[in-house]
Amino acid sequence: MDMREIRATARERMKGYCRVCPVCNGVACAGEVPGMGGTLSGSSFKANVEDLGKVKVRLKTIHDAKNPDISFDFFGTKLDLPLMSAPITGTSFNMGGALLEEMYIDSVVNGSVDAGTIAMIGDSANPKNYELGLEALKKVNGKGVPIIKPKDNKVVMEAVKKAENINAVAVGMDIDGAGLITLALQGAPVGPKTVDELKEIISSTKLPFILKGIMTKEEALLAVEAGAKAIVVSNHGGRVLDSTQSTAKVLPEIAEAVKGKIMVLVDGGVRSGVDVFKMLALGADAVLIGRPIVIGAVGGYKEGVAKVINDMKYQLLQTMILTGAKDLASIDKSMISIEW
Repeated sequence: MDMREIRATARERMKGYCRVCPVCNGVACAGEVPGMGGTLSGSSFKANVEDLGKVKVRLKTIHDAKNPDISFDFFGTKLDLPLMSAPITGTSFNMGGALLEEMYIDSVVNGSVDAGTIAMIGDSANPKNYELGLEALKKVNGKGVPIIKPKDNKVVMEAVKKAENINAVAVGMDIDGAGLITLALQGAPVGPKTVDELKEIISSTKLPFILKGIMTKEEALLAVEAGAKAIVVSNHGGRVLDSTQSTAKVLPEIAEAVKGKIMVLVDGGVRSGVDVFKMLALGADAVLIGRPIVIGAVGGYKEGVAKVINDMKYQLLQTMILTGAKDLASIDKSMISIEW
């Protein structure tokens, strides 16, 4: 599949919801939530892309990193690269409905597996969407991660149990969905969690638990205290709160505070394998990608998703060769310069 063909098809299918811009930077779609944009002014979405763009890679070619190892161990599951598909739901109100929810989830889950990695599946006010995600993961022997909205603890723990039943690799919560009033209006109230509430949820399962939506070192340390095994540094793609810092900007401080105590994942503005490299150099262990996966799925189903991931895989490998990184552990801040 050709990316130009995938993007053209996605642009046609998502008319009025996503323009599939040459650069996916949140400018044209500012305030378009529902839709694919960032909330209000769109500044949080735009900052993710802008700040990552201010991280520059230092080209080096006198070294012996001829065949870098880009494989990543994710809680005992070996991935071909340190990248996973982010949890996204709501095809009808965010993507125009050209793909039914089931078609979208199947495309992302299977396309990710075909490309040598896994997908996270999302949650919404409609319990059916979570169930569809579980069904898709069950068909690939649980190779994925269900992510649950911060609903009432009883509801969350029931959803966690369902993740256990399909032998998911891990399970988690996108706690940054705490302010989604639309969910409350649809009968699924969400809200912040105390450390004790998180401990109750996390202690109820043997699966590694991931907290998605951490943007400060203080909350990263609280995630460690609560017993989480991984965090995702994320501002929800700039879709829940205007004027937040970018994930690239807060990542180094968070990684410095908790690296080695907890796995550090990140999302926000990642558009290429070079961007993946930058996030790893800033302190992440692995990254999640969202909007590029949407374009791949809507424009080319599972083949489109696999194409997006495989392109990033090649770009990451090339970047490592051209910076002297033999493996993921070799990537550090000495290989980048930061212009902010």
